[in-house]
Amino acid sequence: MSAPLRIAVACSGLGHIQRGIESWAADLALALRRSGADVTLFGGASMEGAVALPTFRRTESPAIALARWLRHLGGWRYGMGSAYDVEQTSFAFNLWRRVRRRFDILHVQDPMIAIWLDRANRVGLSRPKVIYANGTGENASVMRRFSFLQLLTQAAADDWQRLRPAGQMVFTIPNFIDTQRFQPGDRAAARERFGLPPDRTIILCCAAIRRFHKRIDSLTRAFAGMPSDAMLVIAGGREADTEELIAEGTALLGGRIRFLPNLPRDHMSDLYRAADAFVLPSLHEMFGIVLLEALATGLPVLCNDTPDFRAIVGGGGLYRDFSADGELEAGLACLLDPVTRGKLAKIGRAHVEQNFAETVVTGAITAMYQSIQAAPLYVR
Repeated sequence: MSAPLRIAVACSGLGHIQRGIESWAADLALALRRSGADVTLFGGASMEGAVALPTFRRTESPAIALARWLRHLGGWRYGMGSAYDVEQTSFAFNLWRRVRRRFDILHVQDPMIAIWLDRANRVGLSRPKVIYANGTGENASVMRRFSFLQLLTQAAADDWQRLRPAGQMVFTIPNFIDTQRFQPGDRAAARERFGLPPDRTIILCCAAIRRFHKRIDSLTRAFAGMPSDAMLVIAGGREADTEELIAEGTALLGGRIRFLPNLPRDHMSDLYRAADAFVLPSLHEMFGIVLLEALATGLPVLCNDTPDFRAIVGGGGLYRDFSADGELEAGLACLLDPVTRGKLAKIGRAHVEQNFAETVVTGAITAMYQSIQAAPLYVR
C-alpha cells in the first residue's frame, strides 16, 4: 500500500487575524484530521492545533513600514507591495523551510504564499505540489499561474472556463461547515452570555468592521429605518476605520446597536444562537463562510442578489439588489417578519446539511488531493 499523503494547510493570518481565510484553514485542518488524514496546520501566530511560524504581521509596524518604503521601489513586483504582501512573503520563506522535504500537498488561500511556494516547487526547491483555492478574488493573471486551482462556486468555475490555460486542473469544491458546532440552541442563554436583551428582535452581521467592501456604514444607515424594538449586532475584525464606524453607528442608533470587534471565533456559534436573523451587506464575496454558519444555526439570511450568494444560501435567504437605493432597508423590513423567518430557517438548515456539511465536502477534497498527487505540472 502507498504511504498516506502528507498535507500542509497554511495561512499567514491564522492566530492573529479573523476573517474567512483564517476560518477556512483552521476548519479544513480539523476536518482532515477527523477523516484520518496526515495534515499539519501552519499559521502566523500561536494557536491551538497549529504550528506558528515567524512572520512580519500586517497589522504591526515593521510590515507597515517595510511596505511603505518598498512601495516606492516597485515592491509590488516582488511580493512587497503592501503590509499583507510583506506578511505573506515573510511567512512563505519560513513555511518553505518547514515543508520543502516532508510534505506532498500544500493547500492555501493566501495568493502570495501560493505564488512563492509554487515557484519553488517548479524549480525543484520544494516537494509539495501547491493548490491555490481562490478565496480572495484574485484576477486572471494570478489564477493562470497555478497547475492546480480550486474554485469555490460553480459560477466562478463557469466564468473561468474561457480563461483557463491548457493543462491546468480546476476543481470546483465549496467551503464547508461543521453542522454539529453550528446548530440551533438555547437563544435565551446565548443572549445572557453576551449581555443582549431577551425581548428584542436581533439582526446579526458578522463581517470585518469597515466601509470598503463590507459596507457596514450602509447597513447602519439602512437599519435606522427599522422599528425601535429591533436591534443590530455587528461582530468582526478591527480595521483602520473601525473606531470611526462604531462612533457613527452608536450616534445614529444609540442602544439599538452593539459592536463586538475581534470576538474570538470559539464564541461565534453562541453569538449566532443569540440572533433572530442574519444580514451580509457586502455586494459580493468569493464565498462567505459566515453565510453557512448563520444558515446552519437556523438563521434566515438577507444578502445581495448574485449567482454565488444564491448558490450558497439557496432557499434559506432573502435577496435584494443592494446596489439600488432603499433595497437593503426593504430587505431588513422583510427579515423582521417572524413568519418569513420561520419558513426560511427550516429551508436553510436543510440546504447546508445537504450541500455544505463537513462530511459531504471533505470527501471531495481528499479525492482532489489524490488527483493532484498523480498529475504532472502544466508548462506555462
